[in-house]
Amino acid sequence: MYLCSLKFHIMITLISGFSKLSKEEKIEWLSQTYLANNKDAREILTQYWNPDSSLQQLHEEFTENTLSNYYLPFGLAPNFLINDRLYAIPMAIEESSVIAAASKAAKFWSKRGGFKAEVLGTQKIGQVHFMYTGDAKKLEDFFSKIKPKLFAAVAPLTKNMEKRGGGVMNMELRNKTRLLAGYYQLHCTFETKDSMGANFINSCLERFAETFKAEAETHEAFDAAEKQVEIVMSILSNYVPDCIVRAEVSCPLTELADHGMSGEDFASKFVRALKIAEAEPYRAVTHNKGIMNGIDAVVLATGNDFRAVEAGIHAYASKEGKYSSLSHAQVQDGQFRFWLEIPLALGTVGGLTALHPLSKIALEILQKPSAEELMKIVAVTGLAQNFAAVKSLITTGIQQGHMKMHLMNILNQLQATAQEKEVLTAYFKDHNVSHSAVEQQIEKLRS
Repeated sequence: MYLCSLKFHIMITLISGFSKLSKEEKIEWLSQTYLANNKDAREILTQYWNPDSSLQQLHEEFTENTLSNYYLPFGLAPNFLINDRLYAIPMAIEESSVIAAASKAAKFWSKRGGFKAEVLGTQKIGQVHFMYTGDAKKLEDFFSKIKPKLFAAVAPLTKNMEKRGGGVMNMELRNKTRLLAGYYQLHCTFETKDSMGANFINSCLERFAETFKAEAETHEAFDAAEKQVEIVMSILSNYVPDCIVRAEVSCPLTELADHGMSGEDFASKFVRALKIAEAEPYRAVTHNKGIMNGIDAVVLATGNDFRAVEAGIHAYASKEGKYSSLSHAQVQDGQFRFWLEIPLALGTVGGLTALHPLSKIALEILQKPSAEELMKIVAVTGLAQNFAAVKSLITTGIQQGHMKMHLMNILNQLQATAQEKEVLTAYFKDHNVSHSAVEQQIEKLRS
């Protein structure tokens, strides 16, 4: 066994010019090199090509070395009442029960005043990281002197953004030498309006860096060593603690009675579950993952960067020095209140939002929102998902509803026929779903 494995690995060699191969040539190489034992691999890769060649080319040009398209279900969660306006929310996600849970929570709260959402801030951050070995006071004086030149240097880049009310809002020199010897930052604040703004921010930062370094080289107050400012990198930050949106719901306790519990008991258990997520990081991670089920699905459906959103939100969950729940609940004066505040840097113009046909459809379904409106919609979806998950946990348990929704995946794994699916779906309406239970029942049917 060891010799066979060794022989296989010796046969694989480095490949040059892979990116220059055609899509068909890439698949041929892959089939012969890594998928030689999979006779269906080539067919699986090619069957996901779009028959419209121009649309297929568009998808291929989103990234590099494209072989095929990777599909995710594109679904809809209706009945979201947000700030007294009804929405149907598109979601791109493969996980069972997420869209069903969001829809159920949306309908529940639509009868109790709906969701309220508010944008608390929209500013984003970018930084020029540089090294300087010299007198800190000299550097501060130098920065104060050339700050107008830095803003002037990016004027051609910011002109159009400023017409829309955006641009560079502020810039600070930050001394970080207590963290790393010689380390300083130009810490810049941006407003990018309906654009996510990554390219805009990064372009401005690189221009700041070029100007800063050039001015330092001729600054008379600097000695020879101080003039040699080293620019390490210029890059936006996906941590946006000043780009915040709040979503919340509330209702009288009497409207929360559920599964034989009074409204007071339900609210008490719900708040206690949230307190555990606030206190215990192991629970908080799973709790917040449930929130992200809703958030990521909408972010992905609208062509936004879900990885940037994830990174920023999880960093925010640790802002007090310990990872904690993003959502909170309380009972006061007979009222139940449930809310979250999260950082979200989203766009509704530019990037994939303007290129991907389904992203454009998603934004149209959402009634062509501004970036701030999309922030509210995304935050609300996360809150709805979280409400549904916690409600299940404190009542029936998470598995009952989740496994019912997961039933079709199990049936497909077992290659059930249409007739078998019909019979077993009816059977498991009244029985607990597990992989072994489904397997047992399908064997009975087949025997």
